[in-house]
Amino acid sequence: MATEHFSARFQDLDTWSGLDVLSAFYEGQLSAVAAVRSSLPEIEAAAEEAVARLRRGGRLVYVGAGTSGRIGVQDGTELPPTFNWPDDKLVYLIAGGDRAIMKAVENAEDSVEEGKAGIRNNNIGPNDVVIGVAASGRTPFTIAALKEAAVRGAQTIGISNNANAPILEACSHPILADTGEEVIAGSTRMKAGTAQKIILNLLSSLIMVRMGRVYRGLMVNMRATNAKLRRRSEIMVMQITDCDEAKAADAILQANGDLKTAVLIAMGAGPQEAQDALDRNDGNLRKALADFPKNS
Repeated sequence: MATEHFSARFQDLDTWSGLDVLSAFYEGQLSAVAAVRSSLPEIEAAAEEAVARLRRGGRLVYVGAGTSGRIGVQDGTELPPTFNWPDDKLVYLIAGGDRAIMKAVENAEDSVEEGKAGIRNNNIGPNDVVIGVAASGRTPFTIAALKEAAVRGAQTIGISNNANAPILEACSHPILADTGEEVIAGSTRMKAGTAQKIILNLLSSLIMVRMGRVYRGLMVNMRATNAKLRRRSEIMVMQITDCDEAKAADAILQANGDLKTAVLIAMGAGPQEAQDALDRNDGNLRKALADFPKNS
């Protein structure tokens, strides 16, 4: 496995100056970013199929062990506040259970049965999207979960940092970011982990865009859970509708904090009329704005 290779270039790393060590780490991070570029078509294909399933009520399921599992949890937990993705539409299957998020659980990643059980116990089915992440591409827990999910008809996405890895054969949508050897041999929390984070960011963000949770580059589905975000909501309503601050604040109040509804109210709709326009268009603000004048 390339991620486990020892590089003679870094054999005296511990004798280098701090700046030289950091420069090597930095170069590694840049190469991790570059490694993702060739995978963009595969990420797009995985996202487009995921959208079709999620629109039928499916869930996003993150599967992994160790660093890969934690990166998956980080990606998923950011979706509710950023895009108002429902919490009950997220599932995390981490080798070793929830305690492994904060502390390493030895040998957990080797459990095939635990990987299968996680899929079975969560009743994973055809509408679900299962994302397995493994730098080595050989993690038994993650591969077993993907195979069990595939048997149940779920979409399966496998992310690896090693070419020809078993995980890429065990899924319907393989995504490879060949990051190669690490500066610190085998420390896949570095280059490999960075590439995994980028892939998950791109994948989930494209899914949310396609689900109509972004409009004009704005987070129109976000949860305004603090003063900063409430202020951001007002600014977005002002930007989209070209109204003044008072009108934006009043629209948000009438919409009970729902930004997309508030935009339509600021454009002249009543609260129920705004909600109806969004319902007719699956919550897509762009489509609702185009539809609203025809039905107002």
